[in-house]
Amino acid sequence: MTYQGVLTKMQTEIGNPIQYYLVFEDSFLNMNQLLNKEIEINFAGYECLNCHKKKKIFRQGFCYDCFYSSPAVGDWIMRPELSTAHLGIADRDLEYEQKVQLQPHVVYLALASEVKVGVTRKTQVPTRWIDQGATQAIAIVEVPNRYLAGITEVALKDHYTDKTNWRKMLQNTSGSFDLLAEKVKVESLIPDEAKEYFYSQKNDLYELHYPVLNYPAKVASLNLDKTPSFQGKLTGIKGQYLIFEDGTVFNVRSSEGYVVTINV
Repeated sequence: MTYQGVLTKMQTEIGNPIQYYLVFEDSFLNMNQLLNKEIEINFAGYECLNCHKKKKIFRQGFCYDCFYSSPAVGDWIMRPELSTAHLGIADRDLEYEQKVQLQPHVVYLALASEVKVGVTRKTQVPTRWIDQGATQAIAIVEVPNRYLAGITEVALKDHYTDKTNWRKMLQNTSGSFDLLAEKVKVESLIPDEAKEYFYSQKNDLYELHYPVLNYPAKVASLNLDKTPSFQGKLTGIKGQYLIFEDGTVFNVRSSEGYVVTINV
């Protein structure tokens, strides 16, 4: 069968293993059902996720113009400490920014390639951790806005990375860490403004299991601009990556806004 549509990040459903869905406008694929099967991916064009024009994607599924104008991709997205909605100060669109920034946010430790610190809206737990390919995660604080989460993350970045090594994550070579013990360590590192929000009594450790038949020894990333047609046997899904038998990996999220046809 052939499916065609604009790529957006795979939707997920918590389970053992996690279920993955590639959703198009008028159809969807349960990617778990394609494990151990040959699939073909063909690049067919671009469609900006914001303006829906057939313009080349610049970043995060947006064309150049939309990336520098849409409030959905302001600097505070990647750097929460730059959030100003709690002060009534707009970056690009105050109404949008208040809606997103002025809601409960969680600062967490997650194990993907190594122990990392991160920020997510509470509504995105555990989706955010799944998208990063974390095998374990634990919340440290729950704060009422994005700014407080951002300054907490900044304080902890002196002690933990805030990036995932995607190669290690896909090869499953993260090593062993005790996130509960790490959480105890960070309490003294939290900024004064956020100390009251520390999860002192709550120690819910999330364990995440991915549908991977074999982890590759080496990985090579598929870029649809350079390789517009690819065929291979799907052997795993982790984070937002499809893993193929020959070690090729395809980051669906970084290809948002690309129009593809998929033959299964």
